[in-house]
Amino acid sequence: MSKRRVTISDVAELAGVSYQTVSRVINDSPNVSSETRRRVQEVISDTGYRPSHIARSLVSARTATLGLVIPDISNPFFSALARGADQIASENEYSILLANTGEDASREQSLLNLLNERYVDGVIVCGSRLDDTSLFETLSPFEAAVLVNRRLEEEFVPAVVVDDVAGGRLITDHLLQMGHRAIGFVAGPRASYSGQQRLLGYRSSLAAAGIEPMPLWVQHCLPTTDAGEQATRQLLKSCPEITALFCYNDLVALGALRYCASTDRMVPSDISIAGYDDIMLANVVSPALTTCHVPRFEVGRLAASMLLDCIEKRVENCSEILIQPELIVRESTAADAVIDYR
Repeated sequence: MSKRRVTISDVAELAGVSYQTVSRVINDSPNVSSETRRRVQEVISDTGYRPSHIARSLVSARTATLGLVIPDISNPFFSALARGADQIASENEYSILLANTGEDASREQSLLNLLNERYVDGVIVCGSRLDDTSLFETLSPFEAAVLVNRRLEEEFVPAVVVDDVAGGRLITDHLLQMGHRAIGFVAGPRASYSGQQRLLGYRSSLAAAGIEPMPLWVQHCLPTTDAGEQATRQLLKSCPEITALFCYNDLVALGALRYCASTDRMVPSDISIAGYDDIMLANVVSPALTTCHVPRFEVGRLAASMLLDCIEKRVENCSEILIQPELIVRESTAADAVIDYR
């Protein structure tokens, strides 16, 4: 059997002081004499007493916990983001409760309600799949909230947002410069704000080049390798004229690479493929992926820092941070072989 846990009452009795005095010492209150403080700290050290997190939260009205809601923990983008957020939380003596929605909007809403019931001090919501009204209503009970890669049209919530319209243009412009004119977009989930923004960038670049984007050139899918493989199969079978693919993220692009390998399409000589996010695997696969680099770890750090600022009512820091992606050209894209450059 384990030993009974030492309580604050035990410390008070052994130190010959009141419960309130021990509490003041634990919370570093100045209203305690140096001798009394020394005696209480000595008893705490001798007994191995550890303050109750619940008791301390009742005094401070805070739990020193943050909620972090992500769509898919298996996606390297979100695991890197979570590490960045956790670093900032740890540096500020906060813990993080991680909630994984599995790309399910109803589960996202349930998990946010659960985090609210756990009295987290604030919540970071990444890539929300909820509609604007549902998201705002679900976030309303929280004292502080920060969105990542999402904006609300009618209501303001602090956010860290990647400029995905610009990123969509970067990838599409690169493929256009390579001579491609029939460019498909494997566009990720319809409910993804990032996907919608990248689609805007894609369409904008095609329009600027005088190309009418064909509706059939866009194929939505889950942001996974398996879904990317299936979507690429459907897209290339229905639109064989496509010579280049812009993929929603690097995982989808890996699926596209896998499908092309299974059908003996050579990348990039037969078809160019570009991803998005620049996860570690993008530079490991063969051919290495052309992609847009997003500083995932830093996004997590920025979101956690902003949330703590909001909790501490440093409202001047609770606005919006816009992150610019960077085009990374590797071996998976090349000039369209059918273009006559004479």
